[in-house]
Amino acid sequence: MAKRKTIRVQGKEIGLLPGGNKENYISLTDIMKSFDDEFAIYSWMRNRNTVEFLGVWEKLHNTDFDSNEYQAIENKSGSNSFNLTPSKWIKATKAIGIFAKAGRHGGGTFAHQDIAVNFCYWLSPTFQLYLIKEFQRLKEEEAETLNLEWSVKRLMSKANYRILTEAVREHLIPPRLQYTKSEGLYFANEADLINMALFGMTAKDWRRQNPEEKGNMRDHASPEQLLVLSNLQSLNAKLMKWGCDQEQRLQILNESAIEEMSVLVSSSSLDALPGQTQKKLKGK
Repeated sequence: MAKRKTIRVQGKEIGLLPGGNKENYISLTDIMKSFDDEFAIYSWMRNRNTVEFLGVWEKLHNTDFDSNEYQAIENKSGSNSFNLTPSKWIKATKAIGIFAKAGRHGGGTFAHQDIAVNFCYWLSPTFQLYLIKEFQRLKEEEAETLNLEWSVKRLMSKANYRILTEAVREHLIPPRLQYTKSEGLYFANEADLINMALFGMTAKDWRRQNPEEKGNMRDHASPEQLLVLSNLQSLNAKLMKWGCDQEQRLQILNESAIEEMSVLVSSSSLDALPGQTQKKLKGK
């Protein structure tokens, strides 16, 4: 990998290592140090939801991922005796989303940006927002230098979207309709379920109320709303797996959206975010 870079998040330096496809690996070790918790990574990996998230991510990005070993780990996750470390995870499943880098300076555990954002959310939604904003600043600087276009919306919208679509295929779409044009209706319905939970309206409702606006409602969402939206996509995938019907999922997603937005709005430190205001945050 290329040379390590850093971003500064709430006064703490977080290391980055560029990977393939213009994506990055972020130091979980540096993030953990920001919270003065030397066991944060291990506590996070003991969580059953984390194991499921890591497993889906690897299945989507890693052709060598050992699904059998993953299944054995998932079956044990959540128990009091369950213990999973990055090295055990990598060795058992041939995972590529997390890796360890040796070295006294700049070493530690790194994770793909999608996974690092999930780790930050588990630690603190507010810290996650700060990290994404600083990451956006860095990528925009790089894009300007290389005359490329980059937007934080790409990171937020794609991080959990494929996890959601795979869950829709597995739990909602009949096998005969999978990977056909017909499955688009199922994806659209789930997108509107999340739109209702977060924005209180469907995409069609928004278009009817904003006929002069370009794009769609998500194109006009604030970074905070997109952050919550990304988290709702992952949560919705879990609810499908647990067998919740659409009405149950809408209620749970709406409650989660309100809770997460309240956390972000109530944090006075958000006033320092460039270009963001409490008025914009509340406009959901």
